[in-house]
Amino acid sequence: MPRTSGKSIPAYRKHRPTGQAVVTITGRDHYLGPHGTKTSKIEYDRLIGEWIAAGRPTSTATATDITIAELLKRYKLHAEAYYAKGGTLSNIATACHELRLRYGETLAIQFGPLALKAVRQQFIDNGLSRTFCNRLVDLIRRLFKWAASEQLIPVSTWQALTTVSGLRRGHTPAPETKPIGPVEDVVVDATVVYLSETVAAMVRLQRLTGMRPDEVCRLRPCDVNRSGDVWRFAPQEHKTAHHGRERVIHIGPKGQDILRPYLLRESTAFCFVPAEAVAEIREKRHAARKTPLSCENRPGSNRLRRKSKLGANGRYTANTYRRAIHRACDVANEKAHEENPEVSADERIMPRWSPNRLRHTAATEIRKRFGLEAAQVTLGHAAADITQVYAERDLTKAAAVMREVG
Repeated sequence: MPRTSGKSIPAYRKHRPTGQAVVTITGRDHYLGPHGTKTSKIEYDRLIGEWIAAGRPTSTATATDITIAELLKRYKLHAEAYYAKGGTLSNIATACHELRLRYGETLAIQFGPLALKAVRQQFIDNGLSRTFCNRLVDLIRRLFKWAASEQLIPVSTWQALTTVSGLRRGHTPAPETKPIGPVEDVVVDATVVYLSETVAAMVRLQRLTGMRPDEVCRLRPCDVNRSGDVWRFAPQEHKTAHHGRERVIHIGPKGQDILRPYLLRESTAFCFVPAEAVAEIREKRHAARKTPLSCENRPGSNRLRRKSKLGANGRYTANTYRRAIHRACDVANEKAHEENPEVSADERIMPRWSPNRLRHTAATEIRKRFGLEAAQVTLGHAAADITQVYAERDLTKAAAVMREVG
């Protein structure tokens, strides 16, 4: 019996009773024609190529008996390799969880539009927004499209799912999300006070340049060209790299003053290191402590403290960067309540904001001062339509026009 594990290639063999060539794939014998002939070897190569393209499956499930659970298992391997970056993987996990929970044992070919609507209704019942529900449904359709391309299900199964229209505004109980807008500089300034110097520098630099949160987290000295009066930062990885687009971020004098101290490290090390921010916070806490050093723990004496997973070459991610800002927002809100005790404790005085809103703020200012095309080039968008999502329109121009003609 030939080995057919995922790491070995099924062998080309001779079936002695009939003299034909044979190969066994997923427990099934495929007869290829007379042994040793060119035709049989071409047929062998074709079958092996299709088997490898399908991900070297070990089960014999076909389009008529593969279940949703088996389909999700195979798609997970594909998605982990294909969606290496971004938040798509987490969204796929959310969509697949509900799909597996309700239809895991259902045959894939029996999953139709009504079943898809039932899963979507569960998303709505879970309180997800209308746009996110549409996003998850689209990911499920993409799953079945991939399955059809792998010949795991008939194309008609996927085509039937495309007949389900997306949820429309005003025609569904799913809540609407508020558009992401710029964050006011006064709010940023009030928050930066409670950030470490490292994260505060990241915020100030991102506010000036309009770069993405992940781009400021990935900044390294070797990626910054400092030959001119305006520095050029070319991230090695960025959001649109898979489209073959180049991303260049220009850093002016103000940004250079912020960044310069963080370039005094190894060229391939990340500029903004979490371990340094943690050390800074601990030093501030130690300086502000009121307990004598003879009591409780002193720096370096707590042997039970677990070692930090953030090494010297570690870096912030978009999530850890965002969480650091949110913690500072919460502290700023507590301080604001202390100064305004008449305000209810449930009401936020200092709102929470995420670093991506700094990109909206920079885009809005650049568009107002230099126009839409300048904002498009600075943000690195391929089309101006995308830039308009980030840059708020200057309605004062419309008011000035109507002041003259209206």
